[in-house]
Amino acid sequence: MTDLRDGVRAAAARLRDAGVASADVDAVELAAHVLDVDPAEVRRLMVLGGRTLPESYAVLVDERAGRVPLQHLTGRAHFRRLTLAVGPGVFVPRPETEVLVDLALGEVDRLFAAGAVPVRVADLCSGSGAIALSVKAERPGTEVRGLELSPDAYAWAVANRDRLGLDVALAQGDATLPCFEDWTGVVDVVTVNPPYIPVGAVPVDPEVRDHDPAVALYGGSEDGLAIPLAVARVAASLLRPGGLVLVEHADSQGESLPRRLSATGEWADVGDHVDLSGRPRVTTARRAG
Repeated sequence: MTDLRDGVRAAAARLRDAGVASADVDAVELAAHVLDVDPAEVRRLMVLGGRTLPESYAVLVDERAGRVPLQHLTGRAHFRRLTLAVGPGVFVPRPETEVLVDLALGEVDRLFAAGAVPVRVADLCSGSGAIALSVKAERPGTEVRGLELSPDAYAWAVANRDRLGLDVALAQGDATLPCFEDWTGVVDVVTVNPPYIPVGAVPVDPEVRDHDPAVALYGGSEDGLAIPLAVARVAASLLRPGGLVLVEHADSQGESLPRRLSATGEWADVGDHVDLSGRPRVTTARRAG
């Protein structure tokens, strides 16, 4: 057994030496995990003293120092109001994706205020279900569907949906091919967090490079836009005229993706939006016609 306060401080130092940018936060999160309490309680116990950590804590710290993602060690990822189960085989949801959900909810609210019923939202490339489940949790009146290609990621999404008790229809399939055909031309909002890293551009962070599934990372071309543009074509078939698509992208694609979408002639009011760090992150466009 190790004293809680000393153990967490030593863990944070170890993680900093290993190049983990979020060392202090991760040390506390791992302690919260092994003690089955929340991080605020860990910080309180560090002040009060007298609590110890089990030997399993040191094992987890060693794994985190080896750059295994924190979320794989704890089995959970926090996204907006939800705590999602994640692990090997599924992309870990990122805070920067939350701006896409904010934009989607703003459109949902606009439609509700105009008296639209129902409001249909389709989430393509759903991964863990973070976007689809967040939309349903925060706007229960929406009808939400999600589509995911990877069998592993799909299983994580279904498990998250069932545990959270959210009425989201999930399907396994390729978002670059026709889908949800009974919703063709009647969807109000399509959200997309596709793979968009340019082929050959290997991520620097070991957590991403070595642990996120390749199918969720690489966009299928040198500019990383082949898959996002293919999914956008599917979105165009689903959306009613004036319906909104929202596509997450790399910060280097804040000009190229809007330009490529505009050139198709399928979209109007194409624009781009920054994330909380001020980087280009989400392209939005309305279905023309």
